[in-house]
Amino acid sequence: MKKKLRYFILLLLSQSFFQINCNGQQQAMFTQYMFNGLALNPAYAGSQGALSATFLARKQWLGFEGSPSTQTFSLHSPILDKNFSAGILFVNDQIGKNQQTGGTLCFSYQIKFPKSTLSMGAQGGFTNYRLGQLAVRDLNDPNFGAEEVNRFMPQIGTGFYYYSDRMYVGLSIPQLLTHYYNLTSDISTARSRRHYFLTGGYVFDLNPNLKIKPSLLVKAVEGAPVSVDLNTNLLIKDVIWVGLSYRSFESIDALLELQLTNQLKLGYAYDFSTSSQIRSVTKGTHELMLNYRFSFSKNKLITPRYF
Repeated sequence: MKKKLRYFILLLLSQSFFQINCNGQQQAMFTQYMFNGLALNPAYAGSQGALSATFLARKQWLGFEGSPSTQTFSLHSPILDKNFSAGILFVNDQIGKNQQTGGTLCFSYQIKFPKSTLSMGAQGGFTNYRLGQLAVRDLNDPNFGAEEVNRFMPQIGTGFYYYSDRMYVGLSIPQLLTHYYNLTSDISTARSRRHYFLTGGYVFDLNPNLKIKPSLLVKAVEGAPVSVDLNTNLLIKDVIWVGLSYRSFESIDALLELQLTNQLKLGYAYDFSTSSQIRSVTKGTHELMLNYRFSFSKNKLITPRYF
């Protein structure tokens, strides 16, 4: 029974990426999206008010061979008297024989208001798409390519990010260009699609030691259902974040963030799949995040950020 279920899940994964007119979710997803903003929106660059470095690693469906595995590293900072910001983002996303690795340069311009900031961002870079040769029983099956694929595809994107000390709203399209994966002549219509992201969050005071922050992520892509992440985090004494998330059609997630110092933050998330079939053959999804904000001035105080 388990072998049949594994084959069934593998088939679904294969179809999601290689079938004719593929329209599924193609960009990497994150549970700790509120602390990994540059991966979704170039306008997030510089919003931390200092040079900020974030590493995130995600392993989905642990224990299942070929399951999604994602790593990101971002570095961004204000420049030129803090009206302009720049950043760099690296992403590696692999599912089975399918792997996408990319590098992106991000730029943003901030319009500052008395208590808030509007940031407009743009990005440009590339994605290296690789598909290893699949081992299939029927070599004439038109749904699977017979040759390996290795392509470099340029990418550009844009976004807006409005934020203050207590709230944020963002809208972005990280990849404006669409590309054919060019697997074989039989399935040449398989291509990347534009993804649209809407994010938002607000921090409320419950008492001097407790804060609560609800947040939202809406993901839309042509040909696939709109996906919504609903999240609530409780902040205890500005040191410990404890949270729960619900991702439509997929999972319920638990989050833990630790503000180890004013500059260093450690985060962990665990996803519980809402599918009993997936839960029966995997050990859940794990996500680890590490963020560090650099301070190069002894007189400058680096205060923790809520997002």
